[in-house]
Amino acid sequence: MSTPLASVASVTPLTTVEADVLVDAAHRAAEAAGVQVSVTVLDAGGHLLAFRRDDRAVLISGETSTRKAYTALQLGAPTAELVDLVKPDGPFHSLPTALDRPLLFIAGGIPIHRDGRLVGAIGVGGGAPEQDDAFAATALEGLAR
Repeated sequence: MSTPLASVASVTPLTTVEADVLVDAAHRAAEAAGVQVSVTVLDAGGHLLAFRRDDRAVLISGETSTRKAYTALQLGAPTAELVDLVKPDGPFHSLPTALDRPLLFIAGGIPIHRDGRLVGAIGVGGGAPEQDDAFAATALEGLAR
């Protein structure tokens, strides 16, 4: 007799090696733009896999990069796509204050998928939101190769 779980295909989790590749790629992209950043990579359970803050990055960038990654992971969407949803007239305007864990609806957090399954997230903080989002996207492009 087969069970529903028997038909679920396993997906390789995001590794620490891959997390380091993502951090390095995001930092290279930011450095090329002359921006000091922090980069956080979380696994599918929201646990820290990798983190690095540039020496001269603003201190709060460490917190923002982590919250962006966490938000992208929990909602399964890039934070850049969620900004309008939490504005005062948006359908999820109360979401940022509804949970115990702090979410951050600023561009720069992107979920990481493998074979259609969520395996983690990356968050970048320290630049303008559009820059942070671009640095995170650049890092993910490098992982896909």
